[in-house]
Amino acid sequence: MKRAESSGGRAETGKTGLYWKCRRSELQAERTRTSTGSGCMLDGWMFRQCWVAVVVQVLSGRRPLPVNVCRALLLINGALPAVRFFSRQAPGIAADYNPYLNMHQIQNVSRLGPGELRLLIRQNHPKIRTTTGLAHGYQQANVVVLPRRMADDFEDFCRSNPAPLPLLYRSQSGETSCEPLAKHADIRTDVSEFCVYQDGRLVKTVSSLQSYSDPARTGLPLADMVTFYLGCSFGFEGRLEEAGVPVRNVEEGRNVSMFRTAVRCVHKGEFRCPLVVTMRPVPAGLLDAAVEVTHQNPRAHGAPVHVGDPALLGILDLTRPDYGDPVELRPGDVPVFWACGVTSIEAILSSKPPLAFSHSPGCMFLTDVPDAPSTGTDPQLAPLCFLVSHNPLLYSLVSKATAGKIRQLERIIGDDPGQRGIAALFVQDELLRCCLALSHSSSVAIVTGFPTHHQHSPPDETDGPPGAIAMATMLLSLGKRVTLLTDRRAADMNRALVDEAVRTGVLKAAIPLVTFEDRGPDSAMHFLCHHGDPTKPRFDHLVAIERSGRAQDGNYYNMRGQNVKHLVDPIDDLFLTAQNIPGVMTTGIGDGGNELGMGKVKEKVKQLMPKGDLVACDVAADCAVTAGVSNWAGYAVACGLYLLHTCPAHQRYLRRGLGLEPVTSDLQLQDWRRNLPSVQKEELFLGTLVRFGIRSGKTGNLAMEVDGLTFHPTHSQMISRLLEVTLGSPGQNRPVGHD
Repeated sequence: MKRAESSGGRAETGKTGLYWKCRRSELQAERTRTSTGSGCMLDGWMFRQCWVAVVVQVLSGRRPLPVNVCRALLLINGALPAVRFFSRQAPGIAADYNPYLNMHQIQNVSRLGPGELRLLIRQNHPKIRTTTGLAHGYQQANVVVLPRRMADDFEDFCRSNPAPLPLLYRSQSGETSCEPLAKHADIRTDVSEFCVYQDGRLVKTVSSLQSYSDPARTGLPLADMVTFYLGCSFGFEGRLEEAGVPVRNVEEGRNVSMFRTAVRCVHKGEFRCPLVVTMRPVPAGLLDAAVEVTHQNPRAHGAPVHVGDPALLGILDLTRPDYGDPVELRPGDVPVFWACGVTSIEAILSSKPPLAFSHSPGCMFLTDVPDAPSTGTDPQLAPLCFLVSHNPLLYSLVSKATAGKIRQLERIIGDDPGQRGIAALFVQDELLRCCLALSHSSSVAIVTGFPTHHQHSPPDETDGPPGAIAMATMLLSLGKRVTLLTDRRAADMNRALVDEAVRTGVLKAAIPLVTFEDRGPDSAMHFLCHHGDPTKPRFDHLVAIERSGRAQDGNYYNMRGQNVKHLVDPIDDLFLTAQNIPGVMTTGIGDGGNELGMGKVKEKVKQLMPKGDLVACDVAADCAVTAGVSNWAGYAVACGLYLLHTCPAHQRYLRRGLGLEPVTSDLQLQDWRRNLPSVQKEELFLGTLVRFGIRSGKTGNLAMEVDGLTFHPTHSQMISRLLEVTLGSPGQNRPVGHD
């Protein structure tokens, strides 16, 4: 390059020439201030020419902006205006080329963009301790740096546990930048605090990894390590606030609370560790908003993996987080848990690499990637949040589409061809709550049997057993343990019915049949729990369908007001005792108000149903599902369970966001469909009941009818309508294997 000598012997062209043009402008400004006594900056022709020349060359890409020129511009016109100018005109240039930004000029770091914040982090800005509440509208990232030999296994580990470890970017060996996430970044300096691990032990925290670039000093060069950037929930906190959901940790100026759980991640290679979650208190009335907002960004952990009692995750004390700070729950708040990238730290501790690094919990890497909702997703797949249980507190998630279908099932079974006035007892979403609770269960006891025809032998009716078997076979298909509970007088008959149902393909497999006898005040507790210990229940859900229920006077009445107490074992005691056993839910299904569990709506029964003051059941269940015929509700429960197990939002919640996205195999789907109720199976089983001498409830006829309604067309059409909602078009409503 040609060099031209100035009076000072300096080059006038090239990068150095640019520097001295700026320097002369600075000196001229100083002379102007000296001569005029003014403290203002020079904004005359010489300064404008220099400024324009530099900006044009930099933005056109013909010339990089050298540090000495940057220094001159900052001296002439002040640091922050220059940074903001470059940030607007060429994002990333300010953060890359302005190491002289005066951090003491920054008063409110929460208003700065990610590029400016990374620049301040490089300077160890005292106001940036954690990144919660910073870089609003941009994604933040957890950081893990591992030896290259472990990188492939860790990537598999991330992809197998997508909720806690959403992989944003994997670097090449030794790569310190991450262009897809942030321009001009350097991971060695752009995190406010790193953790250093040796052989699976945290040995110290540092503010920079630059010293680890020297292989002679560390024994394992940073150049032979791979950096992983994982999504972080801090990115969605701003969107929660925009939706009106308070973010308590931001309000309190604290780091978010993070907890190690008893839930194990899917292990890959050397990586096996527990799931770590963040907890944010959310007012109960805003749970749907919080779920919907976070569901829209799976790269920031997506929707919650648990809502409710922390003990269900193995967390014993919310005031003592394993990472971060405790956050106060206010009256009306519900603890909501999201999968957390600090799971990666647990993975480091368990795999024991000779040297590894991570961000310090709460000290994230700030990306330039907007925290925008995922595009192209069907809004009907977004989850809703429903209360399932009070003791322990448990909410569950289900997509809007699936919730809509189960609500449609609930409306259909509310048909009242017998004109009993059952609509007066209807409580919306009881079917949905029942299905959700059963979906979360592992061991279910089902009881049925209403001896309404006390003058006949057997005295039982055809409403109840078909619905019980329909629920049982679907629960078996879904992998649940099922037990049938009956009266001692009917044990042999019901055992024979179960055997026949298995032989004819109505029931998937044989199930245990048990009876209950009151032998003292602790009988119910010992029946429900191992050794009478309420912390060790045998069942987590009791379902009564068309089961005679105890009235206020202690008797059991049919709808005609006749007392049938002598034919009924005190199974009601089990439902009453279950109210005091945490984790045991109860459901009552009925069509008149005198059935076990209908005590939840007893005041309506007394006011609105014939002889309600006398016959109303006094024993309440957690869920009270009403239908025109109780069997119909049993069919609807089976259909609802099928819908939940084909709902991605619900299945993700059950898995805590762990494991690969499930793809239901054709064989599994066929098995579930085969175990749905069908016209053929229900007609077959009703015929079996009639052969056993069991009669229609309303008329006492020994015929193919239930509650005085013939199987064809009333019951067969009801089953077809339920299957149409469950499986789609009418052409698809025949379960596999029943032609």
